[in-house]
Amino acid sequence: MNIKSLLLGSAAALVAVTGARAADAVVVAEPEPVEYVRVCDAYGAGFFYIPGTETCLKISGYLRYDAQGGDDPYTGIDTETWTKHTRATLRFDARSETELGTLRSYIETRFDYTAGREGDDEDGFNPSYAEQTETLAHGYIELGGFRVGVTDSQFDTWTGSAGNVIFDDVIDYGGGRTNQISYTFAGGNGFSATVGLEQGDSAHIIDDYMPHVVAGVKFEQGWGAISGVAGYDALAEEFAGKLRLDVKFTDTISAFIMGGYQSDFDGAPTQFYGAWYGDWALWGGASFKVSEKATINGQVAYEDEGTVAAALNVAYEIVPGFVITPEIAYTSFDGDTRPHDGDDAFAGIIRFQRNF
Repeated sequence: MNIKSLLLGSAAALVAVTGARAADAVVVAEPEPVEYVRVCDAYGAGFFYIPGTETCLKISGYLRYDAQGGDDPYTGIDTETWTKHTRATLRFDARSETELGTLRSYIETRFDYTAGREGDDEDGFNPSYAEQTETLAHGYIELGGFRVGVTDSQFDTWTGSAGNVIFDDVIDYGGGRTNQISYTFAGGNGFSATVGLEQGDSAHIIDDYMPHVVAGVKFEQGWGAISGVAGYDALAEEFAGKLRLDVKFTDTISAFIMGGYQSDFDGAPTQFYGAWYGDWALWGGASFKVSEKATINGQVAYEDEGTVAAALNVAYEIVPGFVITPEIAYTSFDGDTRPHDGDDAFAGIIRFQRNF
């Protein structure tokens, strides 16, 4: 047998074997196309498209640790030790465009752990406590200017709450977290208006089908804003209102002043919107950005019954996303109606917060 005959025989055998096994060949499926996450820049930084949809989603939040010493600025009680508070917050913000405007759903959950002591009672006992809570801080749906769900009252947020200090509500500016239905109109010239129906927080929930009613107007320009809000408490059948002026002096200096009035105050706050002691209250504050990393924030508040509350802090961003804020606070209790231990309060707190 020569080489030529050997090669021809081998080729014939290979063809025969291949043909015999052709029916058993494995068919490999084509790989599915991979859809990578796409950035959505229509609503600002941090949004991305949920794969397979046209809905944009942003996941954010913060982790916070507070250590407070001295007196309680709300009551004047000296706990004689640290009060510590840790909070973890997660936010989910989903948006998409429709023929009726932007459809948005917003969820914020909070997990809090607080531990400390309550201060000496009349027998000299200083009991300790440790509390853990889980809260749906915000959960609402928006379509255009229509909103339904749970979030802070518009009486609080429409005028921008108070200043950029930790103890901003020693003199409370009113309106807690509540179920609500509201509509906000935004004009193209800086004018906006809102009206809402609210159920009230845990201490002011309505007891029939008449809701609390809140309404506000606002005018914003490059120099700042003027805003006003009014609320009718259907449970107490009383009114409250606030006016606020915000001014941006420069890119680094801003300030505000806000005044509130409530009807028929009688010894203690009883309504959902008027939460301060007395017929009226004032809040004022300023922020000074002294460097790329540091901002000084201050606030002073006064209520008709005589209490003065002041706070001053420095918010310092150590690295992007990590802010340390030491703050000092002082409260002078001069009124006879606010519950307190009779002494002025001096408090200090330091906050560590990682934002993401």
